[in-house]
Amino acid sequence: MQKKYDIRCTSVEQEARNLSGGNQQKVILARELEGNPDLLVAVHPTRGLDIGATRFIHDTMIEARDRGCGVLLVSADFDEILEVSDRIVVMFEGQVMGVYSGKNPPIEEISLAMAGK
Repeated sequence: MQKKYDIRCTSVEQEARNLSGGNQQKVILARELEGNPDLLVAVHPTRGLDIGATRFIHDTMIEARDRGCGVLLVSADFDEILEVSDRIVVMFEGQVMGVYSGKNPPIEEISLAMAGK
């Protein structure tokens, strides 16, 4: 699993709390995906990570989706949502403001929905 998920550590015995943030995220993702779930819920999965770790997390979630795992991404990072989503649901104060395709999404319309308009 260490190589498959590109987890960089001094030993497989190293405690996860002693790893970098990106490697901690990879450990969590590996733990969840190795059980072959039907659904992966990822809440702010790349917050605070460097570009390399972010790319790996995104690619791994997309690969899981391509294998048939449903992926629910909850994120406030608009660029992240646009990059990895097949469908975008915008919520504002508990209300669904709109549902949009992830392919060529209407950026301005989504931005207004995010503001509650």
